[in-house]
Amino acid sequence: MGWRYTRAGRTSRSKGLLSFVAGVSSIGIALGVAALIIVLSVMNGFQRDVRDRMLSVVSHIEVFAPAGGSLHDVQRTTQEAMQHPEVVGAAPFVAVQALLARGDDMRGVLVRGIDPVLEPQVTELAGEMRQQELAALEPGSFNVILGKQLADLLGVREGMKVTLVAPSGQVTPAGVMPRLKQVTVAGTFDSGHYEYDSSLLMMHYEDAQRIFRLESPSGIRLKLHDLHRAPQVVRELAGTLSDRLLLRDWTMQNRTWFVAVQMEKRMMFIILSIIVAVAAFNLVATLVMTVADKRSDIAIMRTLGASAASIMAIFVVQGALVGVIGTVAGLLLGLLVACNIDVIVPFFERLLGFQFLPQDVYLVSQIPSDPQVGDMVMICAVALLLSFVVTLYPSWRASRINPAEALRYE
Repeated sequence: MGWRYTRAGRTSRSKGLLSFVAGVSSIGIALGVAALIIVLSVMNGFQRDVRDRMLSVVSHIEVFAPAGGSLHDVQRTTQEAMQHPEVVGAAPFVAVQALLARGDDMRGVLVRGIDPVLEPQVTELAGEMRQQELAALEPGSFNVILGKQLADLLGVREGMKVTLVAPSGQVTPAGVMPRLKQVTVAGTFDSGHYEYDSSLLMMHYEDAQRIFRLESPSGIRLKLHDLHRAPQVVRELAGTLSDRLLLRDWTMQNRTWFVAVQMEKRMMFIILSIIVAVAAFNLVATLVMTVADKRSDIAIMRTLGASAASIMAIFVVQGALVGVIGTVAGLLLGLLVACNIDVIVPFFERLLGFQFLPQDVYLVSQIPSDPQVGDMVMICAVALLLSFVVTLYPSWRASRINPAEALRYE
């Protein structure tokens, strides 16, 4: 009976109207579910792409000395860290902020001193670089590798010289003078992450120690089997390392960004769930119209012995079926768009003549998508729950119809 009322036939004007209203309710639920799946998939893809591009440059864990000083015993700390079963790679590093100048143009940079031999063990970017670029970073050569955006901003190419300005000056009779060092650009890298491509400079860590007057590397960088276990590994290493050192995992380095993305994802889920809720509440109007149209049928069924519970179940089934149809249609539509967004978005970009995501603002230049089963299950569960809940009151009112009053004028 619930399925028959959902279809509502087309033998009369009223039945055709009921079918139309039920269809509109189902379409509304489908569009709400599809919108939720598409938006959350894009946010998941955005988070995944930015995270992967970050991790191509930064390591899973950094171990460094307190107060930004030099690490006293790099060899011993490396050996102790490598004893952890999750750690698969380790490399020393120097991290200092400085200025890079070419002519009158000057840019703030993050100088990262690396070991060209060990660095590919801890970052994907070093493994993807050309071997001749890494080989050019020899101790004493003072060669550097710049981010592609940084090189473009300064207008330098491979083989050109730039001036590195250390933050701490040199005391002379004439006062404090900045320490300058000319370095040679040995190559560029493109991580796909604008923040790093526009501010990162890499050189051999021994050259960095000489320029910035450090006794030893600032710390060591670690790579793990499972990057998601980084916070747990940090806690475990803090209890096993001999010296009192500071440890920072990749989630701490970009904590503000990840927290902001998670907050935006929750808020978008809540906001877009309202669309599903509005569409689900349209079922109330559908069921109220159906109950009004079927008053005589309900009265006859009650007279023939149908219980109030069975009458209520008919309309609950009707509303639930509309919700199920809308949810399934929305799931299929959302998956279709989310899985083909790399084709759909470029089409509209070409059609409208502008780019939706400028790389220098949004860190990525293309809209990514990552549909996750957990999100889809939650979305469908919410849509089905709302569809079921809103049917209860109209169905209960239908079960309370008095047969004598309903048939009085029949």
